[in-house]
This record gives sequence, structure tokens and C-alpha cells, in this order.
Amino acid sequence: MKLIQLNKQITLMLTSLFIFSQYANAADIKAGKEASTQCEGCHGINGDSQSSLFPKLVGQKGLYLEAQLKKFKSGARSNSMMKGVASNLTKQNIENVAAFYASLTSKKGVAGDSTLAKKGEAKVAMCQGCHGSSFEGRGVMPKLAGQHPDYIKKQLVNFKSKARKGEPMNSMTSSLSEEDINEISAYLGGL
Repeated sequence: MKLIQLNKQITLMLTSLFIFSQYANAADIKAGKEASTQCEGCHGINGDSQSSLFPKLVGQKGLYLEAQLKKFKSGARSNSMMKGVASNLTKQNIENVAAFYASLTSKKGVAGDSTLAKKGEAKVAMCQGCHGSSFEGRGVMPKLAGQHPDYIKKQLVNFKSKARKGEPMNSMTSSLSEEDINEISAYLGGL
């Protein structure tokens, strides 16, 4: 009988330690908001970039943002400005900033050319498997809905030319024409 009680106590203690350890390392959204001020110059207040040169971070998936910051930090993704910023971030900073942007709700995007967007709607089904049925992103796959059409276009061109490395995107974009890229970008940006 005492052995059963001891086993229950040990199980309860180990379970408590496991649960506590998860929360001890949990992201701190408030700290992420404070750390995000260094991002505002390019990505805008609360990650709502007003320039198509820089992606919107608002409402982006936390796991995606963490993965990209780690890639910039390690040099696996090339961008000298982002390498400089990410180099100074700790693992906890990265988690905090990612959690902050993921906690925010994004606004509807502004579509590019409506004729292009209509044609693009018929071409995006292949994107839904990874990026979600509403292009809201999944796990380490980014949210595409509402992103700047010109930014999406630039990334699709970079994946196609392999200037940006990443499977399956390098393969998925290999057969896209310039027209396809323009249409897909216009559609996704307007969501």
C-alpha cells in the first residue's frame, strides 16, 4: 500500500515538474512587445508594415517567425540587416518577439490589380496544403493572407530562382510563370 502511495506521489511530483518547466520557459508576450520596438523601423508598429519592401509580421504564426529569426541568426537565410538584428537576440528574445506578433490580429489585406487577383484565385489551391485553407499559415508555414502582394511576388521569384532556398517552395515555384506569380500574389494580398 505504501509503495502505491509513494509511486503516486512521485508521479504527481514529476508531472508537476514537467508542467512547471513548460511554463518556466514560456514566451513572454509583454517582453516580446518591448523587444519588438527595434523591428518597427522596417516592419511598422505592431508589425503592420506599410511598405511592400518589408513583410507584415502582425498575426504571423509564432513558430514560423521563430524559425525565420533562427535562420537569419545562423545565416541559413541571407539578409544582412536581419542577420545583424537576429544576431543580438537570445533564444528567449526570439520566442518572446514571435509570441508577441502571433498574438496580434491582422487586418484584411489590400489586393493588387483585381483582374489579376481573380485569375490568381484559380491558381492557389496548391498552396492550401501547407499554408492552410484560408492561407492563415500552419506551424512553421507562414500566413500569406493579407501580406503585401509585391512582397509575396518577390519571395515567389526568389524561391523560383533559388535565391531563397527552401523546399518544397523551390520545387513548387519552378513551374510558375511570371504571370502566375503576379496573379497569385495579387489574390493572396487581398485576403
